[in-house]
Amino acid sequence: MDYSENISTDWVRNLIGKFISASPLNSLGDQTGEPAWDDVLVGFASGADPIWQQYKEYIGPFHWTPWEVYNQHCPRAPAGAAELTVISWVLPQRQAVRRANRRARKYPSEPWARVRVFGEAFNVALRRHLAETLNQRGAPAVAPMLAANWTIVQSARFSYASSWSERHAAHAAGLGTFGLCDGLITAKGKAARIGSVVAKISLEPTPRPYADHHAYCLFYAQGTCGKCIDRCPARALTVKGHDKEKCRRHLVRSRDYVKKNYLFEGYGCGLCQVGVPCEAGIPVKAAREALERGELPPPPPPLA
Repeated sequence: MDYSENISTDWVRNLIGKFISASPLNSLGDQTGEPAWDDVLVGFASGADPIWQQYKEYIGPFHWTPWEVYNQHCPRAPAGAAELTVISWVLPQRQAVRRANRRARKYPSEPWARVRVFGEAFNVALRRHLAETLNQRGAPAVAPMLAANWTIVQSARFSYASSWSERHAAHAAGLGTFGLCDGLITAKGKAARIGSVVAKISLEPTPRPYADHHAYCLFYAQGTCGKCIDRCPARALTVKGHDKEKCRRHLVRSRDYVKKNYLFEGYGCGLCQVGVPCEAGIPVKAAREALERGELPPPPPPLA
């Protein structure tokens, strides 16, 4: 039966919030009983928003628009771009996890590594739960990151990139802008994990309270900071940006460290996400205050 007319932005937020508070999968996977997550930001973007085509042109033709990924995986209920909504969420790292990782100097703290494995397993379950619930209520949906043909490809411009980016979806849904290390700086900071679902339903888009995709980063907005450069143990960050290959190699090396020291199969780093001004909020004062006042900038220019 079709109950999709009863689905609203508040309904989606409540569904996500209930899953966070009630699911036994929300766990660090150890004996502490501590959850991986206790907060969430949720945003919405129209499938017809021009930003999706801008992404395709900027990142590469392999990067899906919502229309492409939806119609690939929901062929029995085809939809035009304007009939689709991208639901995006940000799971901010808990204070205790951030505090532990601030003390790390080369490899991740145990709580951070556990969130990277068990917290992301919960995020996968949340994607699946939201998509399945929407489908049951008559709003066909797909979680792009769970699509069998989601892939990482070599990119001349970016070293490698993927067919769907959770960070870019969150940026489109008004949840944040990019920092020097490529992390997404949100109202709850940069230390977070992100998820999204594309659904055939019309929900009010979240306004993007920024005109520049670097608006929340002190380095780009004011020419100051660069603290994430000093935090990076792999020397993968410079004033020129993020070296993805150096970062990837360090993550691979972290597997042995996590297994030897924490006694489980995992990996991670995240040192650039903590001990920095954007760890738990927006450090650019003017941008933070504009967001708090609900002010919107002029329409952003196309990505360069």
